Amino acid sequence: MSLTPTGQDRPELQKAIEEIVESGFAGMQLRVNDERGEWTGSAGVRKLGESAKPPTDGRFRIGSTTKTFTATTVLRLVADGRIGLDSPADDYLPEFGLDRRITVRMLLQHTSGLFNFTGEYYDDGTVAPGIPWQGQEYVDNQFHTYQPRELVRLALSKPARFEPGTDWSYSNTNYVLARLLVENVTGRPFAEEVHRLILQPLGLTGTVVPDASPEIPEPHAHGYYRYEHAGQWKVVDVTRFNVSWISAAGDMISTTEDLHTFFSALMGGRILPDSLLAEMRTAHPKLGYGLGLFAEETDGGTVYHHNGGFFGWAALMYSTPDGSTTLTASLTAGDAELDFAATAQAFQKAQQRLVKEVFGGGQGGPAPTTGGSAQ
Repeated sequence: MSLTPTGQDRPELQKAIEEIVESGFAGMQLRVNDERGEWTGSAGVRKLGESAKPPTDGRFRIGSTTKTFTATTVLRLVADGRIGLDSPADDYLPEFGLDRRITVRMLLQHTSGLFNFTGEYYDDGTVAPGIPWQGQEYVDNQFHTYQPRELVRLALSKPARFEPGTDWSYSNTNYVLARLLVENVTGRPFAEEVHRLILQPLGLTGTVVPDASPEIPEPHAHGYYRYEHAGQWKVVDVTRFNVSWISAAGDMISTTEDLHTFFSALMGGRILPDSLLAEMRTAHPKLGYGLGLFAEETDGGTVYHHNGGFFGWAALMYSTPDGSTTLTASLTAGDAELDFAATAQAFQKAQQRLVKEVFGGGQGGPAPTTGGSAQ
């Protein structure tokens, strides 16, 4: 495959990412793999105050794109007969006294009804807060370590959103429970299982499961969080950040190349048995969520994806059903005067623009939050 970092052979892609950056982001890197080969490009700046572009091989925080890795890890253990997809999650997590109607499948598909520990947003506009996820309190907790069980117990202390299996609602609690389930079943740390089942076999050397470490390996761009406190606007560098607050629902670090390799292999049937890949792709009618990924119909056909992000960072990961065409990208937020809603809107427009360029149309999917700005 040809690799042309200048992007001169795909001017429409380079123009798209430059215009996306101009809409309010600090920087962006994009990788497209399709029948024309491989293309990488970047726009904007690596760090505020500098002129260098983001590195096209840079690492970045992928937010809820992590959920696809977490779901795949669970499904590998299902394939090995260690976990029953439709067994009560309580069988593997007896310490929490979960409703016996909640199955492993419901955790992966967000149909458990469990309260989202990063906060719930109800249709009538009311908000039920969870852990601190915005403003000065969020920044003050930048290096605080949350234990996964602490996050789950907070969620379980709140009323469930609905009866298990009766509706769909995006809840990070489901994926922290999935992490603990893997650890209870295997007797090993979650990061070790992700490495054993996914990262090592695929050679994903740029991908990290950081747990409570705030570090991000070089090379990388910088992400920033702009917020208001005591009547003044502040901008803080959130590149080093202890992301234990989101755990296996959104803590991973990766590269566009690794996301391409992973998602292409997953969609191409090289990680899971066909029967489990089919289960993963079977989408709930509400917003089209399968087991750790979204299914979306575009003018060019079905695409699968899971985007992610929180303040400072966003990631895109898309693929055709056979894994032959992929789009992987990172966006970093800067000091643009965008509030939470405006940032989410700019992110969604970026999705739509790129999906249309690469796959021939589509809406770019919904943008629920991890407790930050994207998904």
